[in-house]
Amino acid sequence: MTTGRDEAGHDQPRDEDAYALDPKAVAAILYAVDIDDRDKLVELMEPLHSADIADLLEQINPFDRARLIRLYDKEFDGDILSELDESVREEVISVLNPDVLAEAVREMESDDVVDLLEDLEEPQQETILDALEDSERIAAEQALSYPENSAGRLMQREVVMAPEHWSVGQAIDFMRANDDLPEQFYHVVLVDPRVKPVAQVTLGKLMAARREVPLIDLAEEEFHIIPVDQDEEDVAYAFNQYHLISAPVVDADGRLVGVITIDDAMVVLDEEHEEDILRLAGVGDESSLSDSVAATSRRRLPWLAVNLCTAICASLVISQFEAAIDQLVALAILMPIVASMGGNAGTQSLTVAVRALATRDLTNANVMRVIRRELLVGMLNGLCFAIVLGTVGMLWFDSPLLGVVIGVALVVNMIIAGFAGTVVPVLLDRLGIDPALASGTFVTTTTDVMGFFIFLGLASVVLL
Repeated sequence: MTTGRDEAGHDQPRDEDAYALDPKAVAAILYAVDIDDRDKLVELMEPLHSADIADLLEQINPFDRARLIRLYDKEFDGDILSELDESVREEVISVLNPDVLAEAVREMESDDVVDLLEDLEEPQQETILDALEDSERIAAEQALSYPENSAGRLMQREVVMAPEHWSVGQAIDFMRANDDLPEQFYHVVLVDPRVKPVAQVTLGKLMAARREVPLIDLAEEEFHIIPVDQDEEDVAYAFNQYHLISAPVVDADGRLVGVITIDDAMVVLDEEHEEDILRLAGVGDESSLSDSVAATSRRRLPWLAVNLCTAICASLVISQFEAAIDQLVALAILMPIVASMGGNAGTQSLTVAVRALATRDLTNANVMRVIRRELLVGMLNGLCFAIVLGTVGMLWFDSPLLGVVIGVALVVNMIIAGFAGTVVPVLLDRLGIDPALASGTFVTTTTDVMGFFIFLGLASVVLL
């Protein structure tokens, strides 16, 4: 339990688990499954949001998950499918009754259908496509023909458009008479006779205006058009940067083919942030709590192997000073501190740099300023801890020179850490390599090798 503040500035309790699944409700649901009581299960699941049901399915074990899905049967809908993590979605689809699956898929928006299809193997893709009506199947197959991670995969084809010469009254009459409008939309896109978008009007402005007002007079000043082949990361960046709610998508000829809404863009941003975190930790960009032991081990093994190689490099540096360590055992005791402090400082700089690259805040215009800042931060923090560690080394081993050596080594390594933590991800980004994937290994190796070399080298020159 933490505290927040109300409008009057008073501390108020804030429950960190406010939106977590109630353990008692989960237990009751699993009990209903155990006793095969479908009516009770439906009653217990009824109050739950689709996202909560998806969380429940992801958290329970595969055996209970399969039993719950079979018992829940026809109550299973498309919203649950769209909320499921892809790591368990394929398993859920294989358990679902084919008729229930078909009905669930038909309820989904076109962008959710495409998101579902692109993560499945071909046999399961065909099962889903067969459940769609001909027009929906053609639309899904066309979306899948666009490049992976492009706007064409992200967009929904359900879009509300109107001729640019229409009035507010004509638009309202059209929408009232149309049964195929999307469940949720934010703009009416205005198009020319060639179906090329020229502007868009928010629903709020449209509903507040008189019927005779031309739609074009209500058009938003900010109007962004998304090319169908634009990378979804760029799309998400545009939504975040320009505070977009929705934006039309056009094909190579500039014709309107769909629309992307803010919820889809935010999903991309969330996935990118999660992917960066996982890659920084070297556990793969698709890791999940639902993954099997074998799959988890397979993803982590390569990066552990890389770390083993870098550790060997650091050990080779240490071996060059074997004689010095034999003569002064204190070096063996203190040298991990220098490397560890440098590694932590490098990770801090690296995390900031990777995040700034992802949000495009770190550019050619400010990269040198950021590097200088990290160098100065490394030096300042290094001096602070050098005084502490130098004093400890001096008092512990009764050697003022040893305190000076470890203090100097710590300052230099912290400066190197700040430099490496910023420069390495920038260089990898320039080379077209994902900085989140490879930076950690290079930065850690640099701080370990340089930390050992500087400390043991200084000690050999000054103390021996």
